[in-house]
Amino acid sequence: MKIKVFAPLLLLLLTQCQYFKQPTLYTLLKPSATGVTFANTITEDDSLNILNFVYLYNGAGVAAGDINQDGLTDLYFGGNMVSSKLYLNKGNFKFEDITLPAGVGTKLWATGVTMIDINQDGRLDIYVCTVKPLAKEGVPNLLFINQGQDTTGKPVFKEEAQAYGLADTGYSTQSAFFDYDRDGDLDMYLLTNASDKTNRNNPNYKLTKGQNSNTDRLYRNNGNNTFTNVSQEAGIQIEGWGLGVGISDINQDGWPDIYVANDFISNDLLWINNKNGTFTNKIKDYLKHQSYNAMGTDIADYNNDGLVDIMVLDMLPEDNKRQKTTMDVQNYDRFEINKRMGYEIQYVRNSLQLNNGNNTFSEVGQMAGVYATDWSWGPLLADYDNDGWRDLFITNGYVRDITDLDYVHYRQTSLQFGDEKAVAEKEKEAFGQVPKVKIPNYIYQNRHDLTFANKTKTWGLEESSNSNGAVYADLDNDGDLDLAVNNINAEAFIYQNNAEKLEKNNFLKIKLKGAAPNQEGIGTTIRLKNKGQQQFYEHYLTRGFKSSVDPVVHFGLGKAPVIDSLEITWPDGKYQLLTQVKANQVLTVSYQNATAAKPQAKPNPEAFFKEVAADHTITFKHTEEDYIDFKNQPLMPHKLSQTGPGLAVGDVNGDGLDDFFVGGSARKTGAIFYQDKNGKFTGKPLSTLSNTEDDTGALFFDADNDNDLDLYVATGGNENLDPNAYLHRLYKNDGQSNFTLDARALPQIMVSGSVVTAADYDKDGDLDLFVGGRNSPKKYPMPGQSCLLQNNKGTFRNVTSALCKELEKAGMVTAALWTDFDQDNQIDLIVTGEWMPLLFFKNDKGIFKNVTNQTGLTHTEGWWNSLIAGDFDNDGDLDYVAGNLGLNSRFKASPEQPVSLVAKDFDKNGNIDPVMGYYIQGKNYPAPPRDALTDQLVSMRKKFPRYSDYGEATFEQMFTPEELQGAYQAKSYTFSSSYLQNQSHGKFTIKPLPMPAQVAPVYGMLATDFNHDGNLDVMLVGNSYATETAVGYYDASVGTALAGTGQGTFKIIPPKATGFNVSGDAKAMVQLLTTNNNSLLVVSQNADSLKVFAPSQNQNNQVIKLQPTDAYADLYFKNGKKRREEFTYGIGYLSQSGRAFISQNLSKVIITSFTGKQRQISFDSKEVAIQTKQ
Repeated sequence: MKIKVFAPLLLLLLTQCQYFKQPTLYTLLKPSATGVTFANTITEDDSLNILNFVYLYNGAGVAAGDINQDGLTDLYFGGNMVSSKLYLNKGNFKFEDITLPAGVGTKLWATGVTMIDINQDGRLDIYVCTVKPLAKEGVPNLLFINQGQDTTGKPVFKEEAQAYGLADTGYSTQSAFFDYDRDGDLDMYLLTNASDKTNRNNPNYKLTKGQNSNTDRLYRNNGNNTFTNVSQEAGIQIEGWGLGVGISDINQDGWPDIYVANDFISNDLLWINNKNGTFTNKIKDYLKHQSYNAMGTDIADYNNDGLVDIMVLDMLPEDNKRQKTTMDVQNYDRFEINKRMGYEIQYVRNSLQLNNGNNTFSEVGQMAGVYATDWSWGPLLADYDNDGWRDLFITNGYVRDITDLDYVHYRQTSLQFGDEKAVAEKEKEAFGQVPKVKIPNYIYQNRHDLTFANKTKTWGLEESSNSNGAVYADLDNDGDLDLAVNNINAEAFIYQNNAEKLEKNNFLKIKLKGAAPNQEGIGTTIRLKNKGQQQFYEHYLTRGFKSSVDPVVHFGLGKAPVIDSLEITWPDGKYQLLTQVKANQVLTVSYQNATAAKPQAKPNPEAFFKEVAADHTITFKHTEEDYIDFKNQPLMPHKLSQTGPGLAVGDVNGDGLDDFFVGGSARKTGAIFYQDKNGKFTGKPLSTLSNTEDDTGALFFDADNDNDLDLYVATGGNENLDPNAYLHRLYKNDGQSNFTLDARALPQIMVSGSVVTAADYDKDGDLDLFVGGRNSPKKYPMPGQSCLLQNNKGTFRNVTSALCKELEKAGMVTAALWTDFDQDNQIDLIVTGEWMPLLFFKNDKGIFKNVTNQTGLTHTEGWWNSLIAGDFDNDGDLDYVAGNLGLNSRFKASPEQPVSLVAKDFDKNGNIDPVMGYYIQGKNYPAPPRDALTDQLVSMRKKFPRYSDYGEATFEQMFTPEELQGAYQAKSYTFSSSYLQNQSHGKFTIKPLPMPAQVAPVYGMLATDFNHDGNLDVMLVGNSYATETAVGYYDASVGTALAGTGQGTFKIIPPKATGFNVSGDAKAMVQLLTTNNNSLLVVSQNADSLKVFAPSQNQNNQVIKLQPTDAYADLYFKNGKKRREEFTYGIGYLSQSGRAFISQNLSKVIITSFTGKQRQISFDSKEVAIQTKQ
């Protein structure tokens, strides 16, 4: 009886829950309600299936546009095995199928579809790309010319591709119309693939002479409704398996360029317009890496900086099981072979290329949160919630899981035997077992900070499907963007956008009325400005995958009822400025009202820095032995043999000029660069003997108090198990800049080291050392031994055990700073590194105590690389900036969801086995792919015999408690490069640096006032090319400039404004003085040249040459500001800048030594007055 009473109550509750369901941004409309019943149905059989036609499930596109000029956007869906269909928009989301009367049905396999007014009669035509599966001969593409309306008011079309010269018979994927030669009419780029069965992943030499069938085509408009194929003479000659194309003026020179996304091993192409009818592929110059299986693409400004960014899709799944069961990771050897064969670097993940404004891009998809959306096809960047920022919609899905690794492994092992017929039958049977899969498409909301939030469920797009082409368009003319999606084996999706009801944001729609022969204004740019913000749009219609969007331009405006201005630049350069434009209207902008040319803008201010290596004859190029650490430990996240070179600055020959040392690599000695009176440098090898291992940290200091600089060189690396290979060295200076190795000056330090830094911590008048231990060679992640070395008249004694035994095994140390972090006039020590927290050691009368737990900082364990000190909030104490891994990684760390590590010789074969874990969708999973895991731990093959077994295993299930006994365990809780603000008395708060500083690992850092406003700024360099191939290079940094506000906050200065471009595997960064007290920044890059920068403007520096024991200074500026600055021996990452204080606009400086002696320096217009006191 109770059950009977309860059941109706439960039903009532469920009904009420449904009734009160939160409304979503999108509503999926039923096909029966809209009339859009098109389904791209594909039927497999013995003659045509995925085994013999690899592109069976690539689907087709959608085209949007108003074909009958009634103000409503109509839709055309491409069909593969079924006819394409044209739907006339009748209003209120009611559509009519007019395919047959309009004459636009297809019997061929349609791929890409585009609406364009090709003959400039004011009516949209339809171009359809077609293929014929398995056929050697091609079939002609179709061009449906709009003839106007029949007697019933419906548009009628006539197929005329042959007459127009556009009946191309290649394997066409999609067309893009644009005016590449700026003669006023629209030309066509035809994206092309091929149907042959060659292994498309073999690293063959590239075909670059246009000789292969899968080379794209460029058709020039002859101006008389005919087109000519000019591919060869235009330079379009590089083959590729084309799946995506986008048009944009990438380099902002006023001429349209072409981005081509190519599938499989063929690299993407970036055709830069040479302005003479030809193109040059410059993708290697502009992009660091690409997506491997590149599919659809969109090009738009997603961060509202006025620069277009590039989104390209791939097929990395989001969830752990599909990652582990469908993604076969490229091994290191294959990766290197591809590079040697001339292929640019590619990874299996989506790419979001952030435009730096200086013809370089930084790939930030992992940081943005959009790098893994499964087998994806079409990206569309548009403002779906009308808040003024472009969001991202992505279609995805593949009917069968043909990349399932258990199936792939079965094919490779079980189908090798038997006759051809038997193998075919077995393969057919196995393929029948491959599951069919449907997953939802994705939609992301722009967070306005370079990142996106996944809103797939909350915005109402959780319907599972196999979707390909898609378009956005305002189908009901209510001011927000609806979606039309082409699905395989299911009816098309029509999503109604409810933003006008839910978000109540404003909008602006623009119809461009160009002049013939480009009436749609293709290529026009629009810059919308309001309240200091901007949006930028380029008018090109081919977007996403095999699709073209509505020609009506859409902007979301947030709550703005009026916008300040619209700047319209037409393709020929003519210009219009509209001001005080009201929101919520359809605005027609006519070319007839344009002025002759855009008013000349104010010239950009001169960049802060310029490259000057050649001016100073600095020509050093670092070389690196390509030792493959992963051969010994396949589960390492990155190499430890590729960490240098370090840099150290000092006046080594006593001529008053800064010289510098750059470290060498294994079998390559380091060199000292001597400066002459003209500011030129000459390099000289430090030693005639080759290194056994890498030079890492280096330090010039007066070890023996004989008034010249000696040189400490730390030895690091991971190549050698022999401890003697890691002997650290102290070279004594004879006063004439002749350096001799003093084998007795140091204790036997035979550890793979990193940082070396000096201070007079015991106040006895000489400089003591801290030397960081990086790693135990070939035993990742076991730390090396760190040590404190006490100076005794030029001979050093290891006092670590007596003064701070905890330092000996502090961790995998990468950086350290001698600094008075609690303002007690005792020099303290901060140490950090990989898998380490930020450790604070307080100097208590020469004894060092770990007071980290008293600083107010918790959960700071990370992969730290570097440290600098500076009074960034101008309050008289020292704050710090710490460089970390950054956020542009698949590894995400937080106190709630840390990245984990266990390491032990689990299989007792003499090798340490490090296994990482990280959280995916709320669960902790093992990081390595199954094959990498079993390469190092063979026993795991028995534990996880199938990929699917491994795909379900959590990190906690990898090892039993008994197996974990004695294992090294570590966690990382943060990967943000961070600012530590001193709250006085050794208390700190920590906050991440601005998001653009998180795009890559940070190594070299400098605190310097580069913009001369009296506040300390920060210069950062980074990247890491030492990663394993599943993770991929961290290469998004081009150098970062953070302008300090003087309040402990920072503003990003764009790369174009700084002139500071360091895009390689950057490591150390130092500042030195050259002639006339001008400063230089020198940056080292692993396996690359030194980069050298000088301020562009006259520096007018106030320079104070520091004494060896000067510890810090209090600076008093003419504007009343005060700041403290420390003079550390060693900063950042493997870096030591010159011993000179450089500033501007000072009134006086009070300098304090390690022993407490002070001297005051007062500045006036003519002289420097010095007073000294005890």
